[in-house]
Amino acid sequence: MSISNNKPKSKQDLKTTTSSATDNAESADHLSAVDSAAAKLGESDIQPAQEPVTDKSTSDELSFVHDAVLLQETVAAVLGVRSLPKQTDDTGQNSLQMSGIYVDATFGRGGHSRLLLSQLADDATLIVFDKDPTAISVAHELASTDSRVKVVHDSFATLTDSLAAMGITKVDGLMADLGISSPQIDDGSRGFSFMRDGAVDMRMDTSRGQSVAEWLEKVDDETLANVLYEFGEERHSRRIARAIKQMDSYESTLELAEVIKVAHPNWQRGKHPATQSFQAMRIFINNELGDVDSFLEQSIPILKSGGQLAVISFHSLEDRRIKQFLQRHSKGQYLEDENLPMPPKRPRYFSKPKRVGPSKDEVSQNPRSRSAWLRLATRSDIEYVTDDKQ
Repeated sequence: MSISNNKPKSKQDLKTTTSSATDNAESADHLSAVDSAAAKLGESDIQPAQEPVTDKSTSDELSFVHDAVLLQETVAAVLGVRSLPKQTDDTGQNSLQMSGIYVDATFGRGGHSRLLLSQLADDATLIVFDKDPTAISVAHELASTDSRVKVVHDSFATLTDSLAAMGITKVDGLMADLGISSPQIDDGSRGFSFMRDGAVDMRMDTSRGQSVAEWLEKVDDETLANVLYEFGEERHSRRIARAIKQMDSYESTLELAEVIKVAHPNWQRGKHPATQSFQAMRIFINNELGDVDSFLEQSIPILKSGGQLAVISFHSLEDRRIKQFLQRHSKGQYLEDENLPMPPKRPRYFSKPKRVGPSKDEVSQNPRSRSAWLRLATRSDIEYVTDDKQ
């Protein structure tokens, strides 16, 4: 274990910039929701990994069969139908054959995209986004056999600009499956797992940006503690941050997890003490919440009237953002208007949102789905106007 008995390292002059952490602790229900993030991470003492504990090569990861969560529900939602046709062996009887332009903002291993393609007409278009180079390799393989697929190797935060580069300004449907995927967790070399050893990387896109290890070398105790608190809702963030900064190096995820485990004063049954800290560092280094906020805001002008938005989330930090965004833009109620004597009339860009969870059968077959929520809404016919014109 790489822990020094000396005093913590002195703070470096160069501090890593981060958004300021909130001073108020989240409510107990939000904290309990974060507990269920292990379902997405797939790592807890009571939930064994689905794959052998070995690092996978790229070819192995390409062949990984990933169980897409809320598969039927999400594809039906993005197509604006109550349910998909029952699958039959009769050619042409199991597809809606819908035209239009659709976006899978988080391609992953393509589970949602493949089912969506089975319901689209030959003249439809599906644009898929992902940060992960391995996911992009899978997407290019799919595109090589299906001309309807267009691939973007970038964050969905670039939605508007990336679509504009293709000459697209409006789409019929947007879907996203937020967070980390099972193949990413099960590949120890990516650094997402605290149960498999690997480099402390945690980047979604390994071709750009700094790794968590590089960031930890530079960050000061206070900033690290703020990140653990804000993005992991870790109540013992300062104690854990001090322990992390006493490490000699950040080369092993198992060593990092052990340091957090020893420093954590309050273990919860069925949950590894490093769960929230690993989540926090991953979310921060990939700017996940910032990307989600940007994606949601861009969905308003990008979606056609009657277009569908369908987003899956796995923990409270993401789900809360989606919920508040849809409430704000379906009710026309803005927080900044609450104390005004005569609040301005705000546009209602979405219909009343709905929330769908996994069925008991899905949870029994895929335990990692148990904390998933799908939120969906239909774009109204109200023309989008920028905030400065409202």
